Amino acid sequence: MRRFEHFPNLVTMFFTRATERGDTPFLWAKKNGTWVSTSWAETARQVAALATALTAIGLKRGDRVMLVSENRPEWCIADLAIMAAGCVTVPTYTTNTERDHLHILENSGACAIFVSTDKLARVLLPAVLRSNQGQTVIGIDAIRAPAASLDVHQWDRLIADHAADPATVAGQADFQRSDLACIIYTSGTGGAPRGVMQHHGAILHNVGGCVAVIAEDFGWGDEVFLSFLPLSHAYEHSGGQFVPIGLGGQIYYAEGLEKLAGNIEEVRPTIMFVVPRLFEVLRTRISKTIEKQGGLPQKLLTRALDIGGRRHEGRLRLIDRPSQWAVDLLFKPKIGRKFGGRLKAMVSGGAPLNPEIGVFFQSLGLTFLQGYGQTEAAPVISCNRPAAGVKMDTVGPPLADTEVVIAADGEILVRGELVMHGYWRNEAETARVLQDGWLHTGDIGEFDAAGRLRITDRKKDLIINDKGDNVAPQKVEGMLTLQPEIGQAMIAGDRRPYMVALLVPDPDWTQEWCAKIGRGCDAKALMDDLDYRAALSAAVERVNRDLSVTERVRRFIMADEPFTIENEQLTPSLKIRRHVIRQMYGERLEALYKG
Repeated sequence: MRRFEHFPNLVTMFFTRATERGDTPFLWAKKNGTWVSTSWAETARQVAALATALTAIGLKRGDRVMLVSENRPEWCIADLAIMAAGCVTVPTYTTNTERDHLHILENSGACAIFVSTDKLARVLLPAVLRSNQGQTVIGIDAIRAPAASLDVHQWDRLIADHAADPATVAGQADFQRSDLACIIYTSGTGGAPRGVMQHHGAILHNVGGCVAVIAEDFGWGDEVFLSFLPLSHAYEHSGGQFVPIGLGGQIYYAEGLEKLAGNIEEVRPTIMFVVPRLFEVLRTRISKTIEKQGGLPQKLLTRALDIGGRRHEGRLRLIDRPSQWAVDLLFKPKIGRKFGGRLKAMVSGGAPLNPEIGVFFQSLGLTFLQGYGQTEAAPVISCNRPAAGVKMDTVGPPLADTEVVIAADGEILVRGELVMHGYWRNEAETARVLQDGWLHTGDIGEFDAAGRLRITDRKKDLIINDKGDNVAPQKVEGMLTLQPEIGQAMIAGDRRPYMVALLVPDPDWTQEWCAKIGRGCDAKALMDDLDYRAALSAAVERVNRDLSVTERVRRFIMADEPFTIENEQLTPSLKIRRHVIRQMYGERLEALYKG
């Protein structure tokens, strides 16, 4: 297996792989309905030219450069070119508001900005004009600048006018592993985003650890990745971009979440990085599709889940063998084809995974690995490995050369090259989180007998009731959203006598309920419909039967609308923003304790 310790920086790793791979395909995007590739050699040529152009227009080593773009080949090329020029990439979400852009511009002190489309520029450029930062703007596609004061450049022209030898640019990349590579702003589940300083060695540490899992547990071949999570998130930035580069693999950029299922069948990826929320949705869709088919498919799904559950618990019986043979022969290959037919593993991260989701996909014949990490750790800290035995209530053993210990209060502490150097321009938070070389994750956890890490909850999210009992909200919320009636949930109850919940009813179930009852599906009217509320209450009670007395949800209200990225109640990585939701519904949740 190739080792990653000798790479001094990410730029050298890329140019090394490009030299090895030459004219073989690297980056893929759909154009006019057809997948079109950019080779390793062509990518290296564009990276070299763009890095040279950045220097020519006045950028210096250490300058910060914002990158505002959807996932596409140019995202990777721009990121690598920024680093090759000795600058620091500042990725930002395409869903950011003008206020978000202004905060990141002024906090990072960015000198220049890449923006992919005129649509994104219309939100970004007003923030640029309000700021003293980022007056140099590079449009990947054509953009209209609202003011002559901005120094606007066009992507194609910069590359055409600054042709450079990739080998020469690679030779100039004398950055060290400890040098700053990027500042990734956390998605802000609890407040304003903070800029995490990731150095080259932190990401290289992640690449080496992830590649070891792939190579040792699955075998290293011609890997194909489908990139669909935001590249501005550390999980996709490291896992969906730099891990494929380290492997010399190919990256396909999905057309969007709405076309993801079709893209998976077309691209036939070997590795996918996913978030739990996506697979909660896929689980529901697969179950409903097979349920409508009825007959043999429904029976095979039931048997697959039954056998898969027992296998996960280590209690398969001899009598299960005939059913297992039927499931393996008649059912699993059909599911496998829906995921392209050559998928080695789906790695879930970015948020806690309900173990039932993992067991569901494992039962269908798909290898589902839960990982754990934080942006502050570049971001992967641990990952389940088939060789060590996969347990869905754990996040596996730590990556190679990663120290993880459990503090006296249960907090998970991490040490190693993967740990950030601190928060950008935020010494107080840096001192709080980094102590004596250890990253204080804010997560509570434990190790099982096999050395696999188990996350019990987020330290700052723990609800402490009025009796001093701790309740892990993510566990209860995960169980609630497994019910067909409930699409999303958030529980509350800090310093209160019992738990209450805010529920978003599942829209598909709601439509089916309305059709069955013969009533209209007006959302406002349904909030006052006693029968509708009783159906939701029954779902809550099913969950309560499997919870302790302190965890049980006694009362609930319904949300006015789903939690979404657009209403800022979800982060771009689909985690709920508790502080935003509490501001919106706090009074109504408190009222549940008064009646």
